[in-house]
Amino acid sequence: MFRRKKLAPPDFDPTGKTPVIRASICTGEKVAGYRDAATGRFVEVMLIRGDADLRQFLADYGFREEELRREW
Repeated sequence: MFRRKKLAPPDFDPTGKTPVIRASICTGEKVAGYRDAATGRFVEVMLIRGDADLRQFLADYGFREEELRREW
């Protein structure tokens, strides 16, 4: 069986960034990313398939769960 190679998270400065989960109302697909406070631009980082993916996103990018916003 093939396994995906784990990539190291990029160097990231979380200041001025808000973690966001975008969820589709129709399909239920969830995408994690962050919104830049200065520009309002959303940057998609990874697909969220479960709680483990969400915890991994928060750990890799240095966000706390209390900061997390959800958008539909």
